Amino acid sequence: MKKILLAVFTGLFLSAAVKAQDSTQSSGKLTISGYAELYYGYDFNRPKDNNRPNFVYSHNRHNEVNLNLGFIKANYDNGTVRANLALMAGTYANANLAAEPGVLKNVFEANAGYKLSKTSNLWVDAGIFSSHIGFESAISKDCWVLTRNISSENTPYYESGAKLSYTTANNKLTLVGLYLNGWQRIYRQAGNSQPAGGLQVFYKPDDKITLNYSNYLGTEGADSIRVRRFYNNFYAIFQVNKAFGLTAGFDYGIQQQAKGSSSYNHVISPVAIARYQFTDKWAMAGRVEYYEDKTGIFIATNTPNGFKTTGYSLNLDYAPATNAIIRLEGKVYNSKDAIFTTPAGTANTSPLLTASFAVSF
Repeated sequence: MKKILLAVFTGLFLSAAVKAQDSTQSSGKLTISGYAELYYGYDFNRPKDNNRPNFVYSHNRHNEVNLNLGFIKANYDNGTVRANLALMAGTYANANLAAEPGVLKNVFEANAGYKLSKTSNLWVDAGIFSSHIGFESAISKDCWVLTRNISSENTPYYESGAKLSYTTANNKLTLVGLYLNGWQRIYRQAGNSQPAGGLQVFYKPDDKITLNYSNYLGTEGADSIRVRRFYNNFYAIFQVNKAFGLTAGFDYGIQQQAKGSSSYNHVISPVAIARYQFTDKWAMAGRVEYYEDKTGIFIATNTPNGFKTTGYSLNLDYAPATNAIIRLEGKVYNSKDAIFTTPAGTANTSPLLTASFAVSF
């Protein structure tokens, strides 16, 4: 089955690449598009297994040239019915979908939707789709910085279930309600019979301001021991002028300490990004972030202070064409405890240099 999937993926990729110029290829209501991102990352802590720390899922290999994410996508939309199917490969897929069974590890997106109203933009969609949480996706070319922030890496990149979405006639407000199989799960967790859900409120009053609130409510673990999880994500994007933009985000999550308990553990993560566009081809962005997960809800360290880490990054971008980007980023993590593995033991810091080349078609 894997060989069949690989053959299909390769055939679709080659077919699209032959046809592709500077934009997606469209035939009536069907559009074929694709994306590929190659990268090289050097971790100055020099991990022996060539893997970045276990809370990193994108650009996670050390000292090798590799494919972070590549996919070929088919989209169909006739105004009443819509569908998306995208198959992927890359180190992102290996790391982030490791828990999914079989060929589902290679599914980037697979969903279909139906418009419920002839007069309103009201849709119901079901299947596998990108997450409603956060302002950064797995598609690095669409993000202001090359690598993902810690909160993006440790909240869902993808979701499985159904969602109801409504967008106002002026396209300024979008409301989404979701019924999900769990926290970044295609298959529901073994032994867990409880569905999960979430809400999203997305507001864009003009081209300069974007505001978003998303949440998630679900349970973790088998029914006999399951605990409740409630997660909140806020972000705002301000395009101050044509050249300069600011993004500010804040995540706050809680999880029950034990089934039936009234006590909760907490996770917090603020992040800020500033980006300056020098010309149509050149841009620079810097990020500051902090992530605190003392009890190891998402990132377990088995150290006295848990995971309390600050991150700094700076990247330079060059876009030789509208559908391609070359990027260089320097990043360092600084942790309260010595949680990063080195050949000599452990360290409080983790410096990284990453370069990438991404193309969409």
